[in-house]
Amino acid sequence: MLVRVLFFFSFFSIFLFASYEDGKKIFKKNCASCHLEYIPMKTLKINFYEKNNTLLNLRAPTVNMLSYALLRGPKHLGSKEDTEMQQIEIEEFLSDYLSNPSPQNSICDPYISKHYDKKVKMKKNLNEEELSALALYFMNFDTLFKGKIKKNKKILASYTKEVNLAKKQNKHLLVYAHSPTCYFCKKMEKNVFSLSSIKNAIKEDYVFIKINVDKNILPFSLQEKYKGITPTFFILNNKKEVLNKYPGSWSKKDFLDILKESL
Repeated sequence: MLVRVLFFFSFFSIFLFASYEDGKKIFKKNCASCHLEYIPMKTLKINFYEKNNTLLNLRAPTVNMLSYALLRGPKHLGSKEDTEMQQIEIEEFLSDYLSNPSPQNSICDPYISKHYDKKVKMKKNLNEEELSALALYFMNFDTLFKGKIKKNKKILASYTKEVNLAKKQNKHLLVYAHSPTCYFCKKMEKNVFSLSSIKNAIKEDYVFIKINVDKNILPFSLQEKYKGITPTFFILNNKKEVLNKYPGSWSKKDFLDILKESL
């Protein structure tokens, strides 16, 4: 009997993961051009309620925002006590909304939705199987996606070498707080940090320190000032005193202005 139970749960887990992965592929194919996958809720709240979307400039809700709205938001669908019926309701909602997107049909917060691009109808309607996989993707996003994010113990390094170099060369410290899963960090690294003008400006006046905040505690007591936003840039003098803090992603021109501002 025990073997049968274990077999059933193993089979169910494999089926659930497969359906989740199918839904993920459907989402990436049809929706990923506008919708990002994941941004921490803390960062999203700062972006919308403090920065009016000027921090992230999101065109559409992220997957974790959609998952929250569908399952736990004020207009959530169904009940977690009856997941089968909840899945059916989500499938019906997705079918209706994707064929006729409008603010009246939306389940998202109207205050946040006003910042988004106008939603247009999908060119091709999803079939029942695709809608089912997409519903399961949203329903299991928190569990299966966050389960892949390893919660390693964070370390604190001293960066004595970098501080001594800044003192020796009479330069400032530029601390770059980033995350490997941060879309806007990757965007800046590709479009800004790769440019010769940026590299030369940093090299001339700064000692650059890049820190993965998923694995490391920020040094120089910066952790107290850090609001959980990636990327965030801190500029300090060579006495480790904070001169300025710049959260968010920046263009070439804006970042050059930032580098000049603290000199």
